[in-house]
Amino acid sequence: MLKRGRDRKKDQSYVLFCLDQDQLSRAVFPIGGYEKQDVREDARRRGLRAHDRPDSQDICFIPDGQLREFLTARTPSGRRPPGTGVIRSAGGEVLGEHPGVEFFTVGQRRGLGLARGEPLYVAEIDADSNELVVGTDQETYRRVIEAGDINFIPFERLEGPMRVTARIRYRHREAPAVIRPSGDGRVEVEFDSPQRAPAPGQAVVFYEGETVVGGGWIGPAPEGAHGMQDAVKLAGRGFPETGSERRRRDTALYPC
Repeated sequence: MLKRGRDRKKDQSYVLFCLDQDQLSRAVFPIGGYEKQDVREDARRRGLRAHDRPDSQDICFIPDGQLREFLTARTPSGRRPPGTGVIRSAGGEVLGEHPGVEFFTVGQRRGLGLARGEPLYVAEIDADSNELVVGTDQETYRRVIEAGDINFIPFERLEGPMRVTARIRYRHREAPAVIRPSGDGRVEVEFDSPQRAPAPGQAVVFYEGETVVGGGWIGPAPEGAHGMQDAVKLAGRGFPETGSERRRRDTALYPC
């Protein structure tokens, strides 16, 4: 079984969902039962220089946060997206251009360079056509997502609906959901309430209490998913958000 680490702020179980039983049987997590501050104090007592090293706030292996340069330098020329693409509204109106879909993720606002009457966010990414579809913050919400390449830890496969909490990002607060088989080894995840910006290519991880049930990789939005407006009707509730809450959320999602 795989369980959460004691320090919830540093818990790494979200990125370990793909381990199988053989791998887990050989894995040891010697500081999983400690808080980060306790580990630092023990390191200080032992004279380790790293005891007061600042926590990493970005992608640690990319110097100075130069994500664009990192991706460009390491993508074979034959597989690079075609460069500048179009930004469209959900209705098809061309609103601007962007430098390449690889530099954006669903829910992102920064870097779009659009001056409109209200803030716009990436709602969909079409990598084949190198186009971004943008909408309001509400239009990034989804209640139902699908995931593939599923790995379950306590059992081989999901035989029927199961009640879990699900996390769609490392810093995402888990939300109650029902998971059910949807064919071809995929799983449908239906949240009790719509979640902001589930991004294709990111992991969705399932929990039952303290235990990691498993997870998979989020795919394109299911047919008929039309964002927050329809999702609110399904959930029967709204989701007001203050400006300060939005700023904190944007900072947590996209620190660079």
